[in-house]
Amino acid sequence: MARIYRSRSLAQTEAIAAEVAADLIGGECIALHGDLGAGKTQFARGIVRALGGDPLGVSSPTFVLLNVYHAARFDVFHLDAYRVSGPEELEAIGFSELLGPGGIVIVEWAERIAALLPADHLSVRLSATGARSRKIEVDRVQ
Repeated sequence: MARIYRSRSLAQTEAIAAEVAADLIGGECIALHGDLGAGKTQFARGIVRALGGDPLGVSSPTFVLLNVYHAARFDVFHLDAYRVSGPEELEAIGFSELLGPGGIVIVEWAERIAALLPADHLSVRLSATGARSRKIEVDRVQ
């Protein structure tokens, strides 16, 4: 069953991400969905911060495809599928190897590579409900 949150600020979005991060045990894939500006990268920043990483280093990997953040609890592999031509492009960088127990994989625009997502993953949908407010739905897909 999906958990639904309401955020009214960037700080609240990060706090919601931290709540999600508290349950991570390693090896999870987090599929982020939402329009441009919905807060996907901010959510990723909140996860990295909660895991003991440097939130200032978190940026959208749209043009580089993959950013790696070293956090106290896990390495975080942050991918952006917005510009990929297909699942093959992510497989070429070793996407399936990133899904091991030693890290957390966060994928922005995950719907573009749905065939590559593990059967068991977290789906996070971010929707703008105002200039600064967001609806955030977190659901475990199995």
